[in-house]
Amino acid sequence: MGNFLFSLFSSKKEEADGDVQKDELKKFDILKYDGMRAQRINRADYAVKCFTEALRIQKDFETMNYLVSAYVATHEPEKALPVLNEMIEMEPDNMELLLTRAHLLFQTGRGAEAVPDCLRAVEADEANPVAGFLLAKACRAAGDFAAAADCLTKVVGLKEDFADAFLLRAEVYLDMQKGEEALADALSAIQLAPEEEAAYLLRGRIQAHLGDTDVAEGDYRKVLELNPFNEDAFLLLGSSLIFRRKYDAAIALFDEALEQNEQFARAYAERARAKELNGDKEGAIEDLATARKLAAANEEDGAEQPNFDDLYKGGIF
Repeated sequence: MGNFLFSLFSSKKEEADGDVQKDELKKFDILKYDGMRAQRINRADYAVKCFTEALRIQKDFETMNYLVSAYVATHEPEKALPVLNEMIEMEPDNMELLLTRAHLLFQTGRGAEAVPDCLRAVEADEANPVAGFLLAKACRAAGDFAAAADCLTKVVGLKEDFADAFLLRAEVYLDMQKGEEALADALSAIQLAPEEEAAYLLRGRIQAHLGDTDVAEGDYRKVLELNPFNEDAFLLLGSSLIFRRKYDAAIALFDEALEQNEQFARAYAERARAKELNGDKEGAIEDLATARKLAAANEEDGAEQPNFDDLYKGGIF
């Protein structure tokens, strides 16, 4: 009799446990597919919640992959990295995961940490130009410019029309103070991608480094022709005009920039510098105050704040 009762109760407990497990798996499926639907309608924030709850119920590689994508879509790469680290522990030889982690490390300003992942990817497939490109990018972040340049030379040998590789090597050569080599690579990038704003911006910076300010300003203006809202072009051109003591022209340029985007904090800061050097102390103080106010408002969003050091040296305060 005792054995019969024990068997009866054990059977009921197993059935109850099985029902709970089925309910949990059903809940997991609902959360997972709700998250997938949320991604399809561009609700990545809701997708993150769904995938996170689903993974509390069950570790699932596919769901983890979806969660990483959702974090990238919500501009939270730092939250994606721990999930990706777990995935790499599950599949340590997955080169695609290693390169994805490298991308996320670049996004979080930790590019030097991507060197081992990129090295493994290159060793696994030496003919992969993307892996070589990312390794060069990681080497540059680590301050190893010579290694970065060598990597990129191999990359453009593998893929002669890789405009981004020429562009990155131009950046590296500029880091190494090799202006002529940098200029040649920037020109190659422009020939391959004549509508690429970054190529003209870089060539302008290189020309400025070589002392050809007129040509540099021409490149910055070319960028503004391609994209009238390019903030870097406004800042570089305005800074060049200030350097050449063309203060009225610089002020007019930043007026134009601020007409298009009145939240452009760095434009206020640079216009303040131009006004201060042009003798308009009151206008400079007003612009600097606006720049500070906008920077404070944007700080929570992680926006870059203007550098006020030059203005302090100029004697506004």
